[in-house]
Amino acid sequence: MNNQARLQALSQFLKGKRARIAPQAVGLNGGLRRRTPGLRREEVAQLAGLSTTWYTWLEQGRDIQASASVLENVASALQLTTDERKYLFSLALDKSSNMLPAASVEEQPQISPSLAKILEQLRYCPTIISDRHCNIVGWNEAARHVFLDFEQIPEHQRNMIALLFDRKEFRRLAVNWKDFAADFLAIFRAYYGQYMEDDWYETFLREMKSTYPDFNPLWEESKVSSAPQVVLEFRHARGGKMLFELSSLIVQGSTELRCSIYTPVQDSATEVKLMALMERAKE
Repeated sequence: MNNQARLQALSQFLKGKRARIAPQAVGLNGGLRRRTPGLRREEVAQLAGLSTTWYTWLEQGRDIQASASVLENVASALQLTTDERKYLFSLALDKSSNMLPAASVEEQPQISPSLAKILEQLRYCPTIISDRHCNIVGWNEAARHVFLDFEQIPEHQRNMIALLFDRKEFRRLAVNWKDFAADFLAIFRAYYGQYMEDDWYETFLREMKSTYPDFNPLWEESKVSSAPQVVLEFRHARGGKMLFELSSLIVQGSTELRCSIYTPVQDSATEVKLMALMERAKE
């Protein structure tokens, strides 16, 4: 991410978060006529103990210096979560000393034998392994039956974000597809802020915005989460209603990998349905 892109991302993020806070939630009078939803810039500045001019410059994406203590005040005023605070700091401080060397960014992820064994053992828990670009680099048999046969998709097209918007199978699968997609975009944005030196993100975002009209509205919601834990309801074409809990685990190593495990909700019929679905496929 070059400096201009970083500042634009910071501007978009701050505007989005400010627009989503009701004045009443921070003890302000919301009865006055407001042209835009959420807080005004001067209200955020007041809550953060800053001048309106300085905060306006920050939100406009001007290249100004911000200290960690000032950013903490802004984060508190905007009621940011821990992941959102990390994202704010990564964009506003632009600490190039924390950037990974280019060779690390380009390193190709590998599925170790032990990780492959774990995938195999999670027999009735659809599991997908992805890299920091959200490229799918591994999956198990259950994931193939619930989602897609990823083996049939060319390797360069196995990006989870792109597939969510491109493939009708995903759009039909999730009962609330927008929430499903938003959770993955929250993960993607966390990576985006963490690896600012990787120009791949800007190229990918331009392609998504120009190709899929419904991508940008969800992206502008500015959700950030390194590991959302949610319950998802799927309407599978052959398996019917299925309920899964999503857990995300980070596989430490020379290349950071994410293991997304969809566990059948306890006391639901999901696991039985999945077992039957996989058995029928063998016939």
